[in-house]
Amino acid sequence: MAKKQKAHRLGAPGVALRGDPNHRKPVTRRDFLAQGFLTGTASVFGSSVLGLFANPKAARAALSPEYDQLKIDCGIAVQGAGKIPFIGFDLAGGANIAASNVLVGGQGGQMDFLSTQGYSRMGLPGDMIPGVAEVTPTLTSNGDHTDTSFGLAFHSDSAFLRGMLQRVSPEAIANTNGAVIPARSDNDTGTNPHNPMYGIYRAGADGELLTLIGSENSESGGNSMAPPDLIDVSVRPTKVDRPSDVTGLVDTGKLVGLLDQQDAVAVMESIERLSWQKVQNRVQTEVTADEVIKDLVRCGYIKSADLTDRYGNPQTLNPSIDPLIVGPTAGPGGAIFSQAEYDDEREFRKAASVMKMVINGFAGAGTIEMGGYDYHGGRRAEGEIKDFRAGNCMGACIEYAHRLGVPLMMYVFSDGSVSSNGAIDDTVEGRGKGEWASDNSTTAAAFFMVYNPAGRPQLIDTGLGPERHRQIGYFRADGSVETGGTPAANNVNLLVETVVLNYMALHGQSPGDFRNLFPNTGLGNDALMESLTAFQPIVNGTIGA
Repeated sequence: MAKKQKAHRLGAPGVALRGDPNHRKPVTRRDFLAQGFLTGTASVFGSSVLGLFANPKAARAALSPEYDQLKIDCGIAVQGAGKIPFIGFDLAGGANIAASNVLVGGQGGQMDFLSTQGYSRMGLPGDMIPGVAEVTPTLTSNGDHTDTSFGLAFHSDSAFLRGMLQRVSPEAIANTNGAVIPARSDNDTGTNPHNPMYGIYRAGADGELLTLIGSENSESGGNSMAPPDLIDVSVRPTKVDRPSDVTGLVDTGKLVGLLDQQDAVAVMESIERLSWQKVQNRVQTEVTADEVIKDLVRCGYIKSADLTDRYGNPQTLNPSIDPLIVGPTAGPGGAIFSQAEYDDEREFRKAASVMKMVINGFAGAGTIEMGGYDYHGGRRAEGEIKDFRAGNCMGACIEYAHRLGVPLMMYVFSDGSVSSNGAIDDTVEGRGKGEWASDNSTTAAAFFMVYNPAGRPQLIDTGLGPERHRQIGYFRADGSVETGGTPAANNVNLLVETVVLNYMALHGQSPGDFRNLFPNTGLGNDALMESLTAFQPIVNGTIGA
């Protein structure tokens, strides 16, 4: 006699197990999910957790002290590896930096003024060159078209300066200094090996979550490439150019939600503890790398618990809900950006995303690429507007570091530069300055600024005079870079090395330390390296040491 089949409720899971001709027997996780076994995972998870806590004494053992050391043993970076956060601004297209923004001069430093013709090439008419009295001085100028509020001298009507001053508090300004490096680079091309991120990583920068980030999906994280001999593909920058890129970096799973964040971390740490006991007492991997495999098992649990501990709360990473960054109003007593500004300007959201990650130590270093700086051939107004916006973003980074009480090194560079033919843009935005007529690599420069919560960074003095360290190299009277002034003046790879040298010097590291990390350096002997260094150390090896 044929055996009768039992009737089954439509839609019930497990039909295929009983011989339904329309479904094969499930053999994979996907098969079980497809056929309605949606409660399977929760059931397995629940019994696993309950089983783990069958021995409450083992589960409840002290969690915190030993896990601090275990995180170190597992290579989990804490507070950016203790190094100074580093942010690079890559102004793509060949931006003006020298003279109209950051003042440059002859061998004596920034205040060793060039000729009228030299400054004219850099977009400054004769009645606006440094040293000439201002008809209506700005609130922070020295009255002669110079402004030394930040230590580093800017032109008093610099668009970079005006943008920064809109975002930075007087207290942050007082604790900031900077240096400028006259240096040529090819015009308007990303093939310049300008980006120092891999060098900064080699010098020890790292993040709790990521090592390097950048706003472009490129090998360097920006427009300009990185020096090929410094590239380490294992730390290729992760693209971050908007808040959703930041919040999408961490997925702590469904455990945070079923439990609160603290309980979820406790569960993970308890899982690690009991799993480790089982591995140690019962499991033999029977391979020569037995201890390595055990460490991998243990560190996998530790890293999961650490991610949940630090990033289970979405407010931890999201710049859009950080009240220091975004609020109803901007300025004293308010946020760095008002909500309206933040919503309206994509570049502000980009800068906020990168600075949130880097200055909090979630990433070791980051590049903010800003496009459209090939602004010659039009009114000067175009360049002023873009430079002002870049200054806003630079100032935001300094102010955020100040509000968190964290040091910061900020580096600004561009692929080439521009020059003026002397024609004047008298529009409101043009501000009576010279129009940018063409690319010109001979007027190029880069600069960096350092914020120190303990006080303004102090220039070193190797006998050349402090101002020779605030301007590393010099310009000729006609407004062109003196290519023999420093190794960096005519070699972009060595410009990158000069920046990394200065980063290491801020940590109290010597030219010998630099040479150990970069044995093929072209920066010369110790004495020459010291002449290329701007500031005395602001931290002793690592932050907090």
